[in-house]
Amino acid sequence: MNPTALPVAVIGAGPVGLAAAAHLHERGIPFVVFEVGDDVATSVRDWAHVQLFSPWSYNIDPAARRLLEASGWVAPDGDEHPTGGELIEHYLVPLTSLPGIGSALRTNRLVTGITRAGTDKITTAGRSETPFQITTEGPFGPERTLARAVIDATGTWFTPNPVGADGRPAIGERHAADLIEAGIPDVLGRDRRRYARRRVAVVGSGHSAQNAVRDLAVLAERTPGTEVTWIVRRSDPGQMFGGKANDQLPERGRLGADAEHVVDNGVVQLVTGFRTDRITYASDQATLVAVDGRQVGPFDRIVNATGFRPDMAMLSELRVDVDPVLQSARALAPMIDPNVHSCGSVPPHGAAELAHPEPGFYIVGAKSYGRAPTFLLATGYEQVRSVVADLAGDHAASKDVQLILPETGVCSLDRTPAHAAPVPDRTTLITVPDAAGVCCN
Repeated sequence: MNPTALPVAVIGAGPVGLAAAAHLHERGIPFVVFEVGDDVATSVRDWAHVQLFSPWSYNIDPAARRLLEASGWVAPDGDEHPTGGELIEHYLVPLTSLPGIGSALRTNRLVTGITRAGTDKITTAGRSETPFQITTEGPFGPERTLARAVIDATGTWFTPNPVGADGRPAIGERHAADLIEAGIPDVLGRDRRRYARRRVAVVGSGHSAQNAVRDLAVLAERTPGTEVTWIVRRSDPGQMFGGKANDQLPERGRLGADAEHVVDNGVVQLVTGFRTDRITYASDQATLVAVDGRQVGPFDRIVNATGFRPDMAMLSELRVDVDPVLQSARALAPMIDPNVHSCGSVPPHGAAELAHPEPGFYIVGAKSYGRAPTFLLATGYEQVRSVVADLAGDHAASKDVQLILPETGVCSLDRTPAHAAPVPDRTTLITVPDAAGVCCN
């Protein structure tokens, strides 16, 4: 079979996966989009209540905008900041309502494996001419779909990091799982009853933690008996609260300022330098014990906002090359390593940096960044533009990666120059915001 006659398979119908679909449609390349949920953007629906700190102008892919506007769609005010739910309602749902996009969408499809058809990982002869085979579990049982190329845009939302500080679940963490919720619970709405008048711990120091802390502080002020403790691993909060007024995204700056304010005014107790080693569970409450023996608690609820990591299980029979530390695309790692970069200049990237030893396979979006917390939607949109151009054979467009992102206003200049990756000569420099948040906004 000639693989070029087959569609491109896009895995994940979130903002970045649907942006890939828009670019594929615009270039006349057949495609199919698999989504695990019963509607688009399953992950985003989990944080539908959260306001993005980037405005609409950053959150709409250019190809998707062109397709939508050709149908009569009017874009939201570019200066307004949508919630995750508004992103779905006013952008993603209209996009999938277009015949050219919606007809290719396959919902309720869990991708369980991607292989070369009839070929395992160790076989090299004829590999690049062999179609990909995507195995899915759906309403009618297992199904297999052949594809000429695969774009993995599944993100990381469903694989949170553990509360344990060493990368593994803390001793007792699984036993206390009923009290632990990952991400950003809707404590002022859907999840209010689980958090009101409870002792709550938030573990983590990024933007997801700040969102949770800010909302829990509001709940505590409105509902007596609600107590909030914020637990972070870093000993010196330092730049944890971001650039505030110096941030080029004002809402991101306001988020950090608000989080600092609720700590300063005593609504939230901040515990620093706490690296969780074990969780003891008794009488429907959990106490966290640090590596150094300190204890905090007991708590009725724990919000795990320690970030996320990629799930590579479905790729086990593909030749995938990821960085052993960040689990990102290997070529991206020196550009986005949080041990090196704060908000300094980071080289841009496209298909060349996202490619793997498996020809025609790309990981894009938050998953391409692995465990690095620096991903924005606008970055993913430029990634898929470059990848689709490469699949179309337009290699000049694929290499011409152009993206300018707003700075955080926080830099650690002492750790960047000696180790930063060199800037490729072929691209326009971008600036990647520091700790941009797991919500990809």
